[in-house]
Amino acid sequence: MTDPASPRRSLPLFSRGSWSETDRIATILRKETVGGALLLLATVIALIWANSPWFESYNTLMATTVGPSALHLDLSLSTWAADGLLAIFFFVVGLELKREFVAGDLRDPARAALPIAAAVGGMAIPALIFVLVNLRTGDGALMGWAIPTATDIAFAVAVLAVISTHLPASLRTFLLTLAVVDDLLAVTIIAVFYTDEINFVALGLTIIPLGLFTLAVQKRIRSWWILIPLAVITWVLMHESGVHATVAGVLLGFAVPVMRSKAAGGPDAGPGLAEHFEHKVRPISAGIAVPLFAFAAAGVTVGGFSGLISALTDPIAIGIIAGLVIGKTIGIFGTTYLVSKFTRATLGAGLKWLDVAGVSMLAGIGFTVSLLIGDLAFGEGTQRDDHVKVGVLAGSLIAATLAALILLSRNKAYRLIHIEETRDDDHDGIPDVYQQKND
Repeated sequence: MTDPASPRRSLPLFSRGSWSETDRIATILRKETVGGALLLLATVIALIWANSPWFESYNTLMATTVGPSALHLDLSLSTWAADGLLAIFFFVVGLELKREFVAGDLRDPARAALPIAAAVGGMAIPALIFVLVNLRTGDGALMGWAIPTATDIAFAVAVLAVISTHLPASLRTFLLTLAVVDDLLAVTIIAVFYTDEINFVALGLTIIPLGLFTLAVQKRIRSWWILIPLAVITWVLMHESGVHATVAGVLLGFAVPVMRSKAAGGPDAGPGLAEHFEHKVRPISAGIAVPLFAFAAAGVTVGGFSGLISALTDPIAIGIIAGLVIGKTIGIFGTTYLVSKFTRATLGAGLKWLDVAGVSMLAGIGFTVSLLIGDLAFGEGTQRDDHVKVGVLAGSLIAATLAALILLSRNKAYRLIHIEETRDDDHDGIPDVYQQKND
């Protein structure tokens, strides 16, 4: 019988989780790493082109209008990238969220509490810092309050993959789940705070194709000639309603059922449709949709050194940089620390608070969704939008550099521990007779 006077047993933070979930997340991280490399390449190409003697051709390309005007879809290529391609990205986000909370380790409230709390803290503090910096800026500057709240998982994972080979898997899992929850909060912010006028007729009609899509996937129909038209119609009606079209992607992802296999202990045999669609669509999202959006969104013409200084000294850019670098770190690290204090939880074996600080700072890489919110807040192609891009790029670069310095040192420490443990294991494995002979 347990002694009631004995101290309460501490629960570990950043626990490894089940093997199946750890293996699944490791696969996702490998795919996101490739996507992050393509995202970086697309960003560099866009920046070089936009600041070359041929910058006008880049601007002309992005402003090129395509699509049927009768459906109000005669959009510029840059708008197609933001509204159309990112809908694919958010479809994967919807699938991942449902998978995590229905069949993943986050179905356990105890496991879900930390990344959810950290994501909320990691969004609230950057927003607060941006508001404080721009309280007296005026002229609608506060519309950009949500820009530094997002984390770009593809970039963050790519950086983590390059600098760390021995960091505990639990830290990588924490970063991924944190970013997934972050994406849910971001799309909620977009739907609630960045929707000017709502066409309730179009919004109501969205229910029809979305309902048919839901019915089809519930019946385990995988035929692309049925599902894709229904998804496209849902997207078109959502776009027409005034709510940002990427919300349609999340709703379609939520509609896909999570059916667990017998091996995972679920009631349904065979692979789940959510897992099947994620396997099919994630490479398209990470390898095509998001890099093309980056190419369309990151091409800001700085205007030389003086233009760069002008952009970086804009309070809006300062608020974004401070929010991403300082706000994300304080928000995520501070929330995690408070959770440990109020719940008496402790860090997992071998982990240090410096590890948490490094991952918290890495979450300050805000790119894809930050650029999208900047477009919605200040208008695509405006001077403020250009300053937003400079702020997001600068803040993300600073956060990545500082996080890399911390995590590289921690990775070295874990590597030395791994070498020592390997030596000990090798020594313990030597037969006693051989040891006595050498003695």
